[in-house]
Amino acid sequence: MSGLALPVMPDAGVAPSLPPTETPSAILGTYARAPLTVVDGHGAELIASDGRRYLDFTSGIAVNALGYGDPGLQSVLQDAASGLIHVSNLFRTEPAEELAQWLVMHSFADKVFFCNSGAEANEGAFKFARRWARAVGGPVKHEIVALRGSFHGRLFASLAATDRPRYRAPFRPLAGGVTIAERDLGRLADTLVPETTAALVVEPVQGEGGVRVFDPGWLRELRSLTAERRIALMLDEVQCGLGRTGWLFAYERAGIEPDLLALAKPLAGGLPMGAVLLNGEIAASIEAGDHGSTFGGGPFVSAVARYVVERIAEPALLQSVREHGEWLSATLNRLAEASPHVRGIRGVGLIWGIDIAMRAAPIIDAARETGLLILSAGDHTLRLLPPLTITRPDLERGIGILYSVLV
Repeated sequence: MSGLALPVMPDAGVAPSLPPTETPSAILGTYARAPLTVVDGHGAELIASDGRRYLDFTSGIAVNALGYGDPGLQSVLQDAASGLIHVSNLFRTEPAEELAQWLVMHSFADKVFFCNSGAEANEGAFKFARRWARAVGGPVKHEIVALRGSFHGRLFASLAATDRPRYRAPFRPLAGGVTIAERDLGRLADTLVPETTAALVVEPVQGEGGVRVFDPGWLRELRSLTAERRIALMLDEVQCGLGRTGWLFAYERAGIEPDLLALAKPLAGGLPMGAVLLNGEIAASIEAGDHGSTFGGGPFVSAVARYVVERIAEPALLQSVREHGEWLSATLNRLAEASPHVRGIRGVGLIWGIDIAMRAAPIIDAARETGLLILSAGDHTLRLLPPLTITRPDLERGIGILYSVLV
């Protein structure tokens, strides 16, 4: 254990459980919430109603890329709130136009569609892919293919493309024309039929599916295969995009360009916003009335998102994410060597999965009691998603807590 060179953590004590609430929550119970109420945050820490501070390795499930209390974000929020909040997409607004232009200038895309969430972005991208495919191949070319281990959302088409039987079963029948294929290039080649397949949707890093990082070379082969067969390659970077891997977009790590890209989570700094980025060919097939969003790309959220993407795109920030990723790779692998409970480590940048031999939930509870908030990615995988702005001392502190729980 001495070779791990991990920080020794002081005893943080045990977080007291909140007393049972006298009045049941009026919020629908679609989430199993932790027994704490969050009231504030600063840097990489969240503060509970009892005053206890927790180091946050969840980032609002990859939303709070800039941590908590970022002065620039607070300033732009205040400025944006003094102007237009909403005017609908029947009119143009400068914040939306400027944000779309920024995204086009910094990506493969020629056009951008704004919506309100990652699931909406994926649903919109599915529609755009089918609209294009119908134009080039007729009605039979409509199939959407997703991969084993995928998670694309909980709406009907995105749920059909999500490989979670427990999530899917209560809501069948799901949207038709969606297939889940194995993560094997040879078997995918048999599944991707040029005459019937409209699009293949891939997460460059499968977040909910266990933090599985696809090899850049594999993604390049996939890009070549889909291009040869006139099948749209759609990348879902809702969780792994916008700096999380150490590149502005995760596809850059593989040196490829998709045809469609779904973004959301950190895009507007915690405000609800998603986006679909499209290349020129697919964009040219879309006509007025093919899709819409009442709130998508409103002036308020667009002004905030412009600040967020510019911050995330700063070379120094992206470099620090890559360096933190290298440090985490070495440190977590040493932790795995020391712990009989750890079966494997996967990740890149600031998205990491730790496979463990027991269920993840008790380890998440134990980490929280010691002052660290982490996530699961399946029943037996711990998931780490610190803010992109996290400091090395806070990373060391968090891994020290994990060390105390797992070793």
